[in-house]
Amino acid sequence: MTPSDIFAAQEATWPPAAKTRVGPWCIRDGQGGGKRVSAASAEAPVTAADIPLAEAAMADLGQPALFMIRPGDEDLDAALAARGYRVVDPVTILSAPLATVATQPPPPVSAFTVWEPLAIMQELWDENDIGPARRAVMARVQGPKTAILGRQNDRAAGVAFAAVDGEICFVHAVAVSDAHRRQGTAINMMRAAAFWAQDQGATSLAVLVVEANRGACALYASLGLANVGHYHYRTNAPQQA
Repeated sequence: MTPSDIFAAQEATWPPAAKTRVGPWCIRDGQGGGKRVSAASAEAPVTAADIPLAEAAMADLGQPALFMIRPGDEDLDAALAARGYRVVDPVTILSAPLATVATQPPPPVSAFTVWEPLAIMQELWDENDIGPARRAVMARVQGPKTAILGRQNDRAAGVAFAAVDGEICFVHAVAVSDAHRRQGTAINMMRAAAFWAQDQGATSLAVLVVEANRGACALYASLGLANVGHYHYRTNAPQQA
């Protein structure tokens, strides 16, 4: 599994509404679906002189200037820093062979896979700031996909989304209700995702975690997922208080 495989699977399982090539840039139309589907990325060598081209293309979409910085983009990173762009949301990519995670099924009635998402799943995502624009991203996925409902104490407790591209299953939009955290809900959903992904022919499981989310990093590490890559964003949009 190469870095290019990982980034391709990331985009296939969490796609923008549209993307266009503008000079050396891939410009993504996110339609409010978050940074991953809205950031521009360099698809060929770029210089500082190319940056205004991407800025104008994103402005035409009504999106703030936002760049994804991947391994190998060090020169672009420095050029953006020189223009006053700041780093936001460094992300770690964690992955493991499915066999590492699918060691035992979740307990009975603790996690279910279903597509389309149930109404209670939509409500749980809403409660965790995963609104309609992000759920529209899920609907755009063309390959195998599923929503995962976690239950604790006979109640809906968590929700997640999983999709497969090639041999990689990415799990996105993991959310657990405050009242049910630290009770195993996320672990049960990840195991359910792993067994589902095996049935789709995948061989590895991956997630994206903002580095500041130490709790999530520790949870995924407990399942055997290890750091296989990273990226961050740079933006010149005003900082929110």
